[in-house]
Amino acid sequence: MFTCNRQQRPTDNPGFAQMFAPGRLSLGLFFPIESFAGDRPSMGGQVALARRAEQAGFGALWFRDVPLRDPDFGDVGQVFDPWVYLGYIAAGTRRIALATGAIVLPIRHPVHTAKAAASVDRLSGGRLVLGVASGDRPSEFPAFGRALEARGDLFREHLHVLRRLLGESFPAVDSAYGVLRGLDLVPKPRADGIPLLVTGHSRQSLDWIAAHADGWVTYPRSLEAQQRTIAGWRETAARVRPGEFLPFAQSLYLDLADDPGLPPQPIHLGYRVGRRPLVELLAALRDAGANHVALNLKYGRRPAVAVLDELAEHVLPAFAPIAAAA
Repeated sequence: MFTCNRQQRPTDNPGFAQMFAPGRLSLGLFFPIESFAGDRPSMGGQVALARRAEQAGFGALWFRDVPLRDPDFGDVGQVFDPWVYLGYIAAGTRRIALATGAIVLPIRHPVHTAKAAASVDRLSGGRLVLGVASGDRPSEFPAFGRALEARGDLFREHLHVLRRLLGESFPAVDSAYGVLRGLDLVPKPRADGIPLLVTGHSRQSLDWIAAHADGWVTYPRSLEAQQRTIAGWRETAARVRPGEFLPFAQSLYLDLADDPGLPPQPIHLGYRVGRRPLVELLAALRDAGANHVALNLKYGRRPAVAVLDELAEHVLPAFAPIAAAA
């Protein structure tokens, strides 16, 4: 069993502070910021859309880790490698948090993960919030020489090594990924580490997540079910790490309707909904204890620019930017 050295103070990270504060809700956007059919996004105009989101007051931009196309899943994220794309978008933005949802730890080497994460953290001014996961695509694991059934163990070990590489000087490491002696990772993060958010359960218990992560990202559910999920997270976090703020975040697919009063109609992992019921739904999630909702526009019927502008004018004002409210 691995015990992680938690040396960082997440609130020292500007990205974390932009996304999370007790009792408040921020909104983010997944790349690609567009609607599209199947798994062939255009990836056009994304820097301009990212800047538009930043100017509007969104809290974060989210990046997926999908190395290979599996037609059975119908999803390739933002197509480009997450680390390369993080650097590209970081250079085109100034303040907005850059969050991964999520880097698949078992199929990557922790030294490479740490090197890439620390580099993005430093080059972006500390805006990286590192969402991590154990992976949910069985077809990927043979391509990387990893056993699917071992991904829970590999996830724990990778996270442990990652913490040490980012938070210690010249750590002595023995792991399934290799042996490290007399060498150090450079650069180190801007603060005392990089905030780590576990996505889903990643084949771990909720107690383990509360003990080893800086927050939890999960999937959308009905409002009543999510309220119970958030309450369970809050109870677990208070028991495992009393007195610490461990945020709760979720994703949500959004098809913003032209009709501002359209009640929520279920779509895959989200809703087709008008802006007024959307504000009510988000406010209910905030009141239940959610701190961030990352919107995905894939199944939308309207141009992304129109959706961003409507959200900026009518939805975001109900949830003032956290940095401005702090």
